[in-house]
Formats: sequence, C-alpha cells, structure tokens
Amino acid sequence: MVDLELSVRKLFILPLLLLSACGGGPKFGAPGSAAHIVDSKELPAPALADTQDARSYLIGPFDKLSVEVFRLPELSRDLVQVGADGVLTYPLVGNLDAAGKTAAQLEAMIADRLKGRYLRNPQITVNVKDTITQTVTVEGQVQQPGVYPVIGRMSLIRTVAVARGTTENADAKEVVVLRTVNGEKMAAMYNLAAIRKGIYADPNIYANDVVIVGDSAQRRFLKEALGAISTLSYPIIATIQTLNN
Repeated sequence: MVDLELSVRKLFILPLLLLSACGGGPKFGAPGSAAHIVDSKELPAPALADTQDARSYLIGPFDKLSVEVFRLPELSRDLVQVGADGVLTYPLVGNLDAAGKTAAQLEAMIADRLKGRYLRNPQITVNVKDTITQTVTVEGQVQQPGVYPVIGRMSLIRTVAVARGTTENADAKEVVVLRTVNGEKMAAMYNLAAIRKGIYADPNIYANDVVIVGDSAQRRFLKEALGAISTLSYPIIATIQTLNN
C-alpha cells in the first residue's frame, strides 16, 4: 500500500472542470488552475460563512410558501409546503417541480397551468415564508439527484442514502465531495466500499457541500490527476487554487 502522506506531495497543473455547489454557479477551477494534494485524512469542516449562500434564493425541499391568486382568495393558500422530492402539489395545478426555482419562476409556472383552462390572465404572487437554508447537493449516479436539507449530523453514507442510494451503473469506489473551507475550494475523493468495511471513517457532510457519485467530469479529473494512487485506505483531499498569470 502506498503511503499517502509521503507520496502525494505534488502539484497538479491541469484544467479543472470542478463545479461549485449549485449548477450555474462559479467554477472551482478553470484552465490555469492547480490542485494541491493535502496531507490529511479528513476534509476540513467549513466555517459558518462557507455554509451561507449569498445568491438569489432558490426554493428547496420542505420550504413553506404562501401563494396568492389575485382577486381569487378561494384559490390562494396561506401555507403550502414543498415535498422532500422538491415537488409542490397545488389545487387545480397539480404537481410542480419547485426545487431549484426562484419565487418568480414558480409564479410563472402556476400562472401557466391556470391560464386558459381556469383563468384568462392569472396574477400569482409566491412568497417564501419558512425555509431550510442548510442543504446539500447530490449529483451523478444516484437514484434521485437533487438538493436535500441537512438535518442533524449528515455523513457521506447517509447523504447518498437520502438520494435513494446509487444506481446500478455507479462506481461507488470513487465519490467526490466538493467543499469551500475558509473561502478555499477543496475536493475529496472517497470510496464508499472502504467506508462500509470500516477501513476509514464515514466523513461528515455539511451545508453547501456537493456530493458526486459515478461518472462525472469532477471524478474523471481527480482520477487522472491522482494517477495510480489508491483511495481504498485513505480519502484523497485536494485544494483547488487559481494560478496568477
């Protein structure tokens, strides 16, 4: 077994395709970036500021909303809740995929469902009344990719389970966790089989983390960058840095 702490002290200068915690956000790296392998067996915990998302709020699972249909109180609702799967069920409208949408986007979706069949020109107002801001994103080869609330202590195994587990085509030996720690972009590669065997501890997962299972640009990058180094005994931790031109 290769000794990780002695063998991986090297700098990889490669184009990165690592994405941030939500689709459409800034990239972890770009051409002219560096991945520095950290001598650590554990991805550091984020600071409080790292778990706060300053972008425009996107509706997520378990969010509580109010919906007003202008001049039609019988169709308005003071409180509706988005389901765990990110779906909002609304009278006369049916099921709407609300997760990842802004309030304005959801207003347009409800108006589109009501227009023509029930109302000529519906005017909808959606307000977020209560929200679970602590979320983790699970992507790749899981049964139900999506954004999930962080409730209590979350570990990598539990997070994958919340997404209904891996698909039959998943490569659970290479699972990437993306995290910002004190403003620094970091990535870790884990082996779910090794964790289940007790070879190393099930790592904690925190708000704003991104967990990626299976075939993805992020996983391919780390696999190529790390070469033949085994991830069975130790997780691989890397910081993502932008180089000065």
